[in-house]
Amino acid sequence: MRLGSKGRYAVTALADIASQPAGRPVPLGDIALRHNLSIQYLEQIFVRLRRAGIVESARGPGGGYALARPSADITLASILVAAGEMVQTTGCKDASVTACTGQKGRCITHGLWADLGDHISQFFSTRSLADVVGPTAGRTPPNPSPAVEASL
Repeated sequence: MRLGSKGRYAVTALADIASQPAGRPVPLGDIALRHNLSIQYLEQIFVRLRRAGIVESARGPGGGYALARPSADITLASILVAAGEMVQTTGCKDASVTACTGQKGRCITHGLWADLGDHISQFFSTRSLADVVGPTAGRTPPNPSPAVEASL
């Protein structure tokens, strides 16, 4: 299970834009240089992000892309969907008769992977672009286990 490059590029580029001074369009070339990303690939992704209403574009000198709404209103899930990418945790297609085993029915671990997919989906749906660029950079400290807590 892996998040593909479209999703990672989209989140990285939008986080870059969100971290720049508001109101100034950011050229994709600048983003590509700062993060060592392919500008041609970014251009393809940004066509989709613009169509989804996540970014606005400005042409000409001083042009580039800006967020279409506040970063707190842009969920990571909406970015991934706009980029055409979501994490797939099962080998099953929802409407498939043969499921992930190639036979009728689901594999024995289907429920486990489907639950993981639900957690991942929930994670991306509850995190915004502002969480990525905020002071804590989107990290939630893990809860220590009772054994660790007892040793503190």
